[in-house]
Parts: sequence; structure tokens; C-alpha cells
Amino acid sequence: MKKVTGIGGVFFKCKDVDKINEWYKTHLGFETSKYGTTFEWKQGDDETNTGLTQWSPFAETSKYFDPSAKEFMINYRVENLVALVEELKKEGVTILDKIEDSDYGKFVHILDLEGNKIQLWEPKD
Repeated sequence: MKKVTGIGGVFFKCKDVDKINEWYKTHLGFETSKYGTTFEWKQGDDETNTGLTQWSPFAETSKYFDPSAKEFMINYRVENLVALVEELKKEGVTILDKIEDSDYGKFVHILDLEGNKIQLWEPKD
């Protein structure tokens, strides 16, 4: 089974979300909102098959990355999240929550061996 198919998002803490969004907008041309920005890209040779990668700053006081003490979290795109979570459980990986099914796809959070929180995402492409 193919596990990770790409990076779905990069999330990081910062002192001032509005100022960091404005900096990236001004200096790097990001089309930012209060949620950051979304990059759209093509998957393979099919021009109609697109994917998204989210870039989002969070307030440095955000608890969203807990229990990790790190200032960042990576979201990885995956195929068949339900089967992957079952496999990860068998391998002793810490699963932090239940799979959430949303308009954007399925999500779950895990910890790597150093306690970094990782978000796994099966998009509804």
C-alpha cells in the first residue's frame, strides 16, 4: 500500500499571524487570508487532476499542535486513511484522535518517534 502521496500542508507558529501573512503577501506574492494560502498544482500528466497544499501560520499560543512542543506541523496527503491507520496501530504508532470526515476529506493526527505531531489527510479529490 502506498502511504504518503505528497505534502498537504505546512503549519507553523508565529508571533503575529496578520503580520506574517502580510509579509509573505508583500514579499513573496502569497494570496493570503486569515488561514494562510492554498497552492494548487497538477497531479501527473492529467491537466484536470489537481491537488492542493495549504500554508498556514498559527498564533504562537495555539494549542493545535499539542501534545507536540514543536513550532510546526506537517500535513501529509495519503491514500486510504482508514487502512493506513489500522496498519500504523499494528506498528505501534501513537494515534492521537479518531478519523474526522469533513468536506475536505478525512483527517487524523499521529506522533512520530520524537513527539512531532503529524496530520494525515485523505483528500476528496
